[in-house]
Amino acid sequence: MATTDQQPWGRVDETGTVFVREGEGERAVGQYPDGTPEEALAYFERKYTDLAGQVTLLEQRARRGAPAADIAKAVATLSEHVASANAVGDLASLQERLAKLGGTVEELTEQQTAEARAAVDAAIAERTEIVVEAEALAAEDPAKTQWKQTTASLDTLFARWQAHQHDGPRLPKNEANELWKRFRAARATIEHNRKAFFAELDNQHRDVRTRKTQLIEQAEALIPRGADGVPAYRELLEQWKLAGRAGKRNDDALWARFKAAGDAIYSAKSEIDARENEEFSANLEAKLALLTEAEPLLTATDRESARATLSSIQRRWDEIGKVPRDQVKVVEERLRKVEAAVRKLDDDHWQRNNPEKKARSEGLASQLTAAIAKLEAELEEAKASGDKAKVAAAQEALDARKVWLDALK
Repeated sequence: MATTDQQPWGRVDETGTVFVREGEGERAVGQYPDGTPEEALAYFERKYTDLAGQVTLLEQRARRGAPAADIAKAVATLSEHVASANAVGDLASLQERLAKLGGTVEELTEQQTAEARAAVDAAIAERTEIVVEAEALAAEDPAKTQWKQTTASLDTLFARWQAHQHDGPRLPKNEANELWKRFRAARATIEHNRKAFFAELDNQHRDVRTRKTQLIEQAEALIPRGADGVPAYRELLEQWKLAGRAGKRNDDALWARFKAAGDAIYSAKSEIDARENEEFSANLEAKLALLTEAEPLLTATDRESARATLSSIQRRWDEIGKVPRDQVKVVEERLRKVEAAVRKLDDDHWQRNNPEKKARSEGLASQLTAAIAKLEAELEEAKASGDKAKVAAAQEALDARKVWLDALK
């Protein structure tokens, strides 16, 4: 049986042995005794196709940036398989492709090494940033720190640290240990400052609590005095405002007691005020009648009569006595307006009859009168001469002096 050349990469001889061509020679890859030569070649071609697929897949993994060590290992394994493969096809081209992948692996190794180094540098920078933020929190003045916010910020930083440690690249041991040492120290400082701050705050709250309790006891002791205790309670209230804070829960309870004492004291005062308002209602009616009598003085012009009338009203006003508390300001303001109007009449009279001012006025009037007489004579002379310019000038000067004199009078 003659040898059959079924395709460029292989053949089947008369015994059913399949050969693959390699360079100038060939190599037996197996037998397929129960089929035709075409079926035998197709069988070993499929094996070649499988190998080619593996090479293609490896190339794709390399292009996608798979770990260089994995690619190198796969290249070595596949190269051995291809070199002794029982398959029919262009095995040499597969070897060439694998050889190129070997070069690619070297480049990929360098690239991935650089990327890994950059990733570590970035991770160190990011973790350093976390440390710096923690140290900034630790450097805050404990007296000015918002502890609720600071504690939440520190928890967030620690969560970032843990996530970065879990998900990020592995850092060199020295750098990792040094950064953790700094972060742990900052956290310890914050915790120490927080405890010290709240211990001091507790001491302050305790002192304020003691002081406010004393104020409450003093306020409660005023209750039996009723309305007479109001001034003393007001002084205690001023001291309360200056006492400081005892913590919200304690402050609310302490203030409730202090206010209850004040309510009792002011309740007694309110009862007295109510009785006084009832008693003083008649006084209010009397003073309103006096205001009706007084307010026409707002437009009075006779100062002596206005003064006499106001004096009579003021005397009777004082004799009437108190009015209800909520009306005191109302009626007093109305009377003050009348008093101001009468006082203005006196002020105006004084301004008009001030001896010094009067003397100055009379002296100026005398000068103006003399000037007017002189200007009248000059005007007559100008008219006689027929000089219109002189007439106009003299007339203008004369008119001006007359206006000044009228204003002075």
